[in-house]
Order: sequence, then C-alpha cells, then structure tokens
Amino acid sequence: MSLAKLPIASTSLHFPANLLRLDNGLTLIHQHMPATPVVAVDVWVNAGAIAEPDEWSGMAHFLEHMIFKGTEVLPPGVFDLVIESQGGMTNAATSHDYAHFFIVTAAQQLEDALPYLAELLMNAAIPDDEFERERCVVLEEIRQAYDNPDWIAFQALTESIYQCHPYGRPILGTEETLLQRSPAEMRQFHRAHYQPENMTVVVVGDITQDVAIDLVSQSFQARSEPVACPRSVSEAEPPITDIRRQELWLPRLEQSRLMMAWLGPGIDSPLQSLDEQLQEAYGLDILSVLLAEGRASRLIRELREERNLVQAVSSGFSLQREAGLFTISAWLDAENLERVEAIICDRLSELAATPVSDAELARCKRLLCNDYAFSTETPSQLAGLYGYYSILARPEIATTYPQRIQAIQAADLQRLASHYLSPYHYAVTVMKPLEE
Repeated sequence: MSLAKLPIASTSLHFPANLLRLDNGLTLIHQHMPATPVVAVDVWVNAGAIAEPDEWSGMAHFLEHMIFKGTEVLPPGVFDLVIESQGGMTNAATSHDYAHFFIVTAAQQLEDALPYLAELLMNAAIPDDEFERERCVVLEEIRQAYDNPDWIAFQALTESIYQCHPYGRPILGTEETLLQRSPAEMRQFHRAHYQPENMTVVVVGDITQDVAIDLVSQSFQARSEPVACPRSVSEAEPPITDIRRQELWLPRLEQSRLMMAWLGPGIDSPLQSLDEQLQEAYGLDILSVLLAEGRASRLIRELREERNLVQAVSSGFSLQREAGLFTISAWLDAENLERVEAIICDRLSELAATPVSDAELARCKRLLCNDYAFSTETPSQLAGLYGYYSILARPEIATTYPQRIQAIQAADLQRLASHYLSPYHYAVTVMKPLEE
C-alpha cells in the first residue's frame, strides 16, 4: 500500500511521532518506544454525538456498544476473549466530537490482536437480536445517569448554554429517541462514518514503523462503500447576553449544587487562526487553575478554607471543536447559594480589572506543565493525546502545550477574563434538596 507523509506544520518543538496517510485515506500516527515492552493502539473516529441528527440522538454512543457485538466472521465476545487471554486491555468512549477505541497489549501480541479490533470497527454486523439486547443496556445506563445529581445538573447546564448547538444534547441520547431507532439506521450510520478517511489510528510502543504500517494497512480496509446518512446541522451558538438561571429540586439530595458556565473558544472558529484559538484555550486552562485547583487557588482558599461556605469548589475548561465550555461548580448548603455566586462574580470582575501576580501565574504554569508531563509517560497516554488532537485540529500541536502555557502573560489572562468570564453574562444551574 503506497504512502505519503502528511505535511507537519513547523513548530519550535519536535513532534516525536510520524504522521502518514495511507492510500485509502486513513491517517496513521506512529511513535516507536523501544524502552517499553507494550504497544497501545488508539483508533479515533470522527463520528461523535454531533454527527447525529436530532432525531438520532444517542446513536454514536449506542454504536460504540454495538461495535463489540461482532461481524459476519467474528462472533460476539471473541474479541474480548482474545485480548484478555493475551493479558491485554481494551476500552472505548464516545464524546460529542469523536468516538475512540483502544487496546494495550504486549508488543509481540499486537500482530494477533489488532486485526480483531480492525474487523470490529470496519465490518460491524449490528445484528437485530444483539441490537435489541444492547438497547436495554444503554437504556439502563441512561436511567442510572438520571440517578446522579451531578449529571442531571451538568446536563441541564449544557442545555441552557448550548441552546442552538448539538453540544447541548446528552451524549447518551434519551429513552424516547433510542426506542425509535432501528438496526438498519445504525448500520447506515456506521457505513457513513466508520470509513478509513474518517479514522486516525495511533500506534505507540515497541513496534517499528515498517511493521506498524504493514499491520495497519492490512487490517483497516473497508469492505463496503460509504452511504449517505442524515447529519446534524451545527449552528453557531450566539453570545450569552444575560444570566440564564434555572433551579432544580431533587429528593434525597444532601447538599445543594451551584454550577456556572461560560462559552469559550473552539478550534474551528472562522474568526481566528488556530494558534490564536489555542492560546485563548490554554489561557482559560490557567484561569481555571488559578481559581480552583489546590488550596492556594483563589476560590478554594476563600470559599472553603477561610469562610467555610462550600464543601468543595472546582473549575475547568473543556476544549471542543466548535465551542469550548468554562465551568465553576460548588457543593454547598442551600442558604449559602446566593452569597457564593455573588463572591464568584466579584472575583471574576477582579480578574478582569487587576493583573495576576507573578507568583500566582508561576504556580498555575507549574501545575499545568507538571500535569502534562505526568500524563505523557506511557504509550496509552501518548496515543490518547495524539488522537485527541488529531480529531480537534492537528496531532503535532499536542507537544506544544507546555511551550504555549509558558508564553501566556498576566495581561493575556486579564483580557481573557474580560472577554469570556463576564459576571453579568453566564448560565447557572442551582440544584436544591426537595423537602419530603
């Protein structure tokens, strides 16, 4: 199978992996790590929940389950048996932007293991009887999610902040939509999206590039032509111009929840370059650490350690392809809800008005760079990192994270706080115990 190297954008940091495009359109990322006796293979498919039309909500996640139900030549359960008998491990996950499937196995076992995974992904049979059985499993997963107060609050929050975009839909779908779906529709979705040109296969570990190319090119060959499939229509989410507030009451809830959210940058914005989007996203990473990571962070120190107003408070930024999400969450007693929300808004105003100190900025950068270092130690961690960035933008960007973090200055954070973290324009979900 002929190959052509993908162009790699120039960066000041060396990208340790090789990027190749197979002639069937599949992207291969390979990194040889001879010091480790294992190999991780992570297959990323550009077929997350936002690929579904509204009426097919939950299809991408349901298909993740059905992938493991066999093909015409591979009965259900055989793949798991092969991987487990070799001492390997496998798992999968679905997000709004992607689905991915990975195996970790001893290097000498990969030649036997990988064809099984490729067979499942490329040729899933999606038999009618297995579809009905597994639908019951997914429906139970949805019911369990609705038993989780934090999931309920977060889903309500995302629906409030993404009122036009499919990011507001639950990845699991709903009972109503799943009960209306058919095996034929899932087979259509699979044949439309699970094609080589829509996949990135990441191979990291003790396997040479030539062997990886041969093994992947032989294993990942589509046997069927892609078909047309209904797709979602992603509308640009308009700016929030007020405070979108909602309150929920749940029985048997021991502590109230306060969840606040702001729209952040995505990767695909037509108004900014990729570098600009990444710098803004990583600046929001720094702000999330400054606000609520570690006892020295502003909100944890004030709200939990000094004033004892919350049991816990956290913050984070989720980078997504089309629109990121910045959140602040707290567990607290109901009588403190208004006070805590007001304090958080005041602290955001201060971020926009006053530059962060050199000491605070250095602490945040140190924590993020250390976390990056600790999360890039194993083949499976690296494979996941490269695959994630291959779906969002370009995989070689993954290694520039520490460099970009170090380049951010206090003035940048001040500008980002002013632009994205308005104390007057946000979505908030409050969850309170229902008195029985």
